[in-house]
Amino acid sequence: MTELRHGYVYTNGIRMHYVEQGEGPMVLLCHGWPEFWYSWRHQIPALAAAGFRVVAPDQRGYGETDAPDEVESYTQLNLVADLVGLVQELSEDKSFIVGHDVGSAVAASASLLRPDMFRALGLLSVPYMPRQKLRPAVRFDVVSQEKQFYQRYFQRRNHVERELEEDLARSLTGIFYTASGEARSGDQESTFIFFDKASRLVDNFKMPNRLPPWLSQADLDNYVAAFKRSGFRGPINWYRNFDLNWELLPFLDGAKILQPAVFATGSLDGVLKFTGSAYEDLETNVPRLVGKHLIPGVGHWVQQERPTEINELLIGFFKEQVERGCLA
Repeated sequence: MTELRHGYVYTNGIRMHYVEQGEGPMVLLCHGWPEFWYSWRHQIPALAAAGFRVVAPDQRGYGETDAPDEVESYTQLNLVADLVGLVQELSEDKSFIVGHDVGSAVAASASLLRPDMFRALGLLSVPYMPRQKLRPAVRFDVVSQEKQFYQRYFQRRNHVERELEEDLARSLTGIFYTASGEARSGDQESTFIFFDKASRLVDNFKMPNRLPPWLSQADLDNYVAAFKRSGFRGPINWYRNFDLNWELLPFLDGAKILQPAVFATGSLDGVLKFTGSAYEDLETNVPRLVGKHLIPGVGHWVQQERPTEINELLIGFFKEQVERGCLA
């Protein structure tokens, strides 16, 4: 098996960093917030050993990839175009794709917009959520009547990023732990998804006495180093484009993902609080869904909290798609 290597490509007007390992059909891994390629550290070698060419980029605004200043640079159209250019620069024209968290939304959009390139899809934590009739800002206001909704809190420019950057180590530790299975197993209300309007986001992090077993100090140090480089502005800007995405993509009303797909999430993932209807409707909106897995006792960071289960799921799914000629 080839060694892990780092590379850079110019795509869609930015310089993108990626890591790559293995040979064979391409699998593109799209991280979520607040992460970077490193969140796939367990999947990359496992998929490579199973016979795949695995590519995990730092997406726009993250890690060693460029982070444009303009908020409007972070639309779904640009995020998908970044990935299309990456695949092409790596001399491929077909790929499997997996996304976690907001990376799941990008992977879903890529599958809708370029079905010729992205032939099968893995979604983790965030199910495919079709475009709704009501613009996101209105929905945010509706769900924020009594408590603050974190995605609405993100909309004020140059606000939450300063809050998070006051103490990167504390912020990242708090985000990872609060959304983990360990924090939520005994306290189902331990969350920063909805929080008291009189408080700040960072005031609602649950801090551990010790790091959970899936997140070592070395892992946390890598995350802190990545965000010292990138900051939080680019990653938060993804959330500031929800209304613009809604305006740009009216032709996706009612669109179904027609590629083979698999979904997995943790039973304690707080995202299920506001994506429950999308989770229930997955079989309708993704007609070729071949698996819908709810992993007991797991929180939001499913591929890090339960890497063995996710590796087996993805390897089995993609091997089956190869055998069925999905890339032909």
